[in-house]
Amino acid sequence: MPLLQVLRPTLPILIGASIMLTLSMGLRQSLGIFMQPLTHDIHISISDFTLALAVQNLAWGFLQPPAGALTARYGFRPIMIAGALMYIAGLALMATANGLVSIMIGAGVLIGTSLACTAAAIAMSVAARAVPATVRSTVLGIVSGAGSLGALLSAPIGQMLNEGFGWRIGLAGFVIMSVLMIPAAWYAGRVDRIPLPKPAADEIDDATAAAAARTAFGNASFVVMTCAYLVCGMQLVFLTTHLPSYLAICGLDPMLSAQTLGMIGGFNVLGSLFFGWAGQRWNKLALLGGIYILRSLALAWYFTLPATPFSTLLFGAIMGFLWMGVGPLVAGAVAEMFGLRWQAMIQGLAFMSHQIGSFLGAYGGGVLYDALGSYTMAWRIGVALGLAGGIVQVAFALIRPSQPPAPVLRTA
Repeated sequence: MPLLQVLRPTLPILIGASIMLTLSMGLRQSLGIFMQPLTHDIHISISDFTLALAVQNLAWGFLQPPAGALTARYGFRPIMIAGALMYIAGLALMATANGLVSIMIGAGVLIGTSLACTAAAIAMSVAARAVPATVRSTVLGIVSGAGSLGALLSAPIGQMLNEGFGWRIGLAGFVIMSVLMIPAAWYAGRVDRIPLPKPAADEIDDATAAAAARTAFGNASFVVMTCAYLVCGMQLVFLTTHLPSYLAICGLDPMLSAQTLGMIGGFNVLGSLFFGWAGQRWNKLALLGGIYILRSLALAWYFTLPATPFSTLLFGAIMGFLWMGVGPLVAGAVAEMFGLRWQAMIQGLAFMSHQIGSFLGAYGGGVLYDALGSYTMAWRIGVALGLAGGIVQVAFALIRPSQPPAPVLRTA
């Protein structure tokens, strides 16, 4: 049966999830554009700004499991709409900020909390529930790819507004764009009407949240995936936060940073589609490790050569292809190992590790730059850890394929 025919009944849900994801991720990934003018204008340091983004990543990571657990109890729609409202409030507070406290609350706490309710773990769980298992990985790749268009649009728009009217107007433009998350979340919330499929004997169904978490951390494949996921967050958030500053230091056109982020967003689409397709056919965890290894090699290549517009755009294309492809692979692996009922929460548990890495990438990169006056040590650390994590992930996936979870006690 053609894929479009299979998906037609749930297209509004998938489109809503994709739009919500593309806005929540695209706007967040473009905040680094405003770092230089914002910090200069309100008299805070680069490390202060990156600390706010690090808080954002920690809030996102540590609140992701509770947000996922709440969807199992109350449904997806109320959680996603609450997240959209917090995103709007966080951007508005940033646009009117006059000091570190507003940036910390807006960019850090509010947007971080919002991402736990609107970003990849929730959007992927919505998509996974809406489609049959036979096309799930492919559809997750499509939703992840559609969710990648946000950076392709928001980065150039933000840069044009920033250069033409100042950073406050640029962030005000982001506020207007974020309002579209509300109707997107509403349509995606239709997934609550779809009953869960009858669970297989080896899936977690009506266990409590605590029992589901214990089962997840008792699975060796899940634990290795979670540990390697830290490297993913560290590399990606280091780039989205510090690449605009690095290019400015190299004396390149400020618009190049927006073009590169847009290039990342565009190739995100191709990478998400490819890895969604590949995950339907090959070992998802081995593919994840391969992504981490290739990213690390690309980082080493780019930062060891003088930065030029061509090399920067090519680097953006390579990293973009390897960027959001992890989304369908992680989501698909969790669904295969543990079923759908607790997918959002268990994926959130893995994502906590990712966000600890994001904290290190955003704040650690800023601290190292302030201390050493360059990004050399930061990217070297990112390359070394990326290669180590990727090699361990591939080796474990091939030596010990993922096993179904052990049976858990059911609640009445």
